[in-house]
Parts: sequence; structure tokens; C-alpha cells
Amino acid sequence: MLEVLNISEAELVARVLAGSQEAFRELVERYQRPVLSVIVRMVRDSQLAEDLAQEVFLKVYRRLRTFDPQRKLSSWLFKIAHNTTLDHLRRKHVSTIPLEVEREEGTVANEHLPDLSVESPDTQVHRGDLASALEATIATLRPEYREVVVLRYQEDMAYQEIVEITGLPMGTVKTHLHRARKEMVEKLRAAGWDPAADSGSPGQTETSAEEGA
Repeated sequence: MLEVLNISEAELVARVLAGSQEAFRELVERYQRPVLSVIVRMVRDSQLAEDLAQEVFLKVYRRLRTFDPQRKLSSWLFKIAHNTTLDHLRRKHVSTIPLEVEREEGTVANEHLPDLSVESPDTQVHRGDLASALEATIATLRPEYREVVVLRYQEDMAYQEIVEITGLPMGTVKTHLHRARKEMVEKLRAAGWDPAADSGSPGQTETSAEEGA
């Protein structure tokens, strides 16, 4: 049995192209969670998201020979996930349904929250409630806003990577993020939260940097 756990992306791709099913399973293991995370926030239906993720990795397997090794494999995968999901939304006009809120490490909530390990239990409960409120608010955004928020804050992608994945101009990506953050702040305040007091006004510093870009 080949050892594939610690090999580079380039070697992993090479082994898949050489016919290694183990290597392809490792590729799926590495990327299925982030890919599924983006899709589920676009369609807000966990079962549908799983079906679309399977379709994505089937396309990845079929198209891997077209992958440019000069690119990041993750960006290429997310591009396929983006196109597959948008094609479905346009074709089916999917009606969205609420998801149970997941409190995952690395969500947009953590972008502005302090280290929970040094907080009191009461404060941790409060922060957990805020994280839930943020996740619920993200779920109400338009699909294109949800996608860029997840790519930027959960997957920690640079703007240029988001441009490559979505095919949107840089200005549009920044506008989507700005509008998404503004909408989230308004909804959080309407729900009784004060983002400025609780988490440092989400995206305020980054918005200023964008405007100066």
C-alpha cells in the first residue's frame, strides 16, 4: 500500500493520474470538508450539498489531466465546486432552507473573537451564542455573498484566489464582501447584538484597507 498522507499536492496529483485509487481517496479526504462547507452555505440544504460535492469530485477525477500544476489545487477544486453549484442553482432555482448552525473552528465568527481558552465559562457561552448568531446571519445572505464570505473568512483565501474561483472582477469581490458585512451587522443589531461591542465591528479594518486599495 502506498503512503499518501504526507506527500505534496503535485505528487498526489501525479499518483492519481497514474491510476492510484488510494491517492484519489486521499485527495477527496483532504478537500471534501472545505468544498462541502462552501457548497452547503450556497444552497443551505445539507443533503443537496453532499450530492453536489460528489458531483464535484467526479468532475475532478475526470478533468484532472487538465489541471495546471502551476496553480493551487485547492483553487482549481473550488472553481469546479463554484461552477457546479451555480449551474444547479440556475437550473433548479433551489429554494433555501435553514441548516442547523455548526460551530466550527475557522468560521467567520472566529475572525473577530478572542481566544476562548482564556475566558470565563459565562463569557464562552456568550461568545458561542454570538458565533451561532453569525452563522445564522450568514445563512440569510444571497448565495454569491455567502460564497465570498466563506472563502475569505473560513478558508482564509486571498482576494486574487477568490477572483480566480468565482470569475468575478476584483472590485465585485470586494463589493460583495463589503455589502455582506454591512448586511450582517444590520441583521445582528436587529437581533439584539452589537457587533462593534462584541467582536470589534466585523470587517471594519479590512473595509478601510479595501477602500484604500
